[in-house]
Amino acid sequence: MTLPASGTPILEATEIGKNYGGIVALRDVTTTVRAGEVTCVLGDNGAGKSTFIKILSGAHRHTSGELRVDGAVRRLASPREALDLGIATVYQDLAVVPLMPIWRNFFLGSEPSRGKGPLRRLDVPFMRRTTHAELLKMGIALRDVDQPVGTLSGGERQSVAIARAVYLGARVLILDEPTAALGVKQAGVVLRYIVAARERGLAVVFITHNPHHAYPVGDRFLVLNRGRSMGEYAKAEITRDELTRLMAGGAELEQLGHELEHAAPPGSATERIAEQLTDPSPGGA
Repeated sequence: MTLPASGTPILEATEIGKNYGGIVALRDVTTTVRAGEVTCVLGDNGAGKSTFIKILSGAHRHTSGELRVDGAVRRLASPREALDLGIATVYQDLAVVPLMPIWRNFFLGSEPSRGKGPLRRLDVPFMRRTTHAELLKMGIALRDVDQPVGTLSGGERQSVAIARAVYLGARVLILDEPTAALGVKQAGVVLRYIVAARERGLAVVFITHNPHHAYPVGDRFLVLNRGRSMGEYAKAEITRDELTRLMAGGAELEQLGHELEHAAPPGSATERIAEQLTDPSPGGA
């Protein structure tokens, strides 16, 4: 699949909202996802991140607002429809079969075959070769594609899922909290593959609650809080510390800081934490 030029809008969400009966899960969220860029969607638990990506991935239909794909208005009815449009989602649980080899997981649900009729069989040599080649294109050098995917580290499993989505024709790659359960080193591995996907021209939507993971790789940042947008910012418009404070809620942090400062003995560790929470400078929260 030919990817559009870098900066070309692929997904455009305008004042998107989602209601579940009388419950408003999302309201008036607007963003544009462009080719060759990483759009980070940040928010704490309950912010509306999961609802938003379910709309983008076709799992749920939006209640209000407008969603455009390549400039055409769409109401995605299913993840299959989204996939047909080049929108692939890699969820946190990855949907892999741990005891199956890497190449089987790479082609799971899309297995190529050869032969006809009763002689038809899986094209195992092709799947092995292709898995190895596609992983190398993403900079993933695994020892053996026959090893069970369950023997890989968390970061390696995420990387295999990303490479699979790219191979199957993704133009928009939605990543649901890919670094949430990973240590520092493995999170770094996944972040490098996010950058590799962007450099190949994909539009990446990176869902996370961690601004320290989002800021190094992100081009744009959409912050959600309780189903509403707190704003969207280009990287040049916001620092990592400002992003952290916006996401965490600066007023709440300052309130907590003042309470701790009032109760803490002078020179204690609690007092130092309180100073960090209330310090508006870059060295603060």
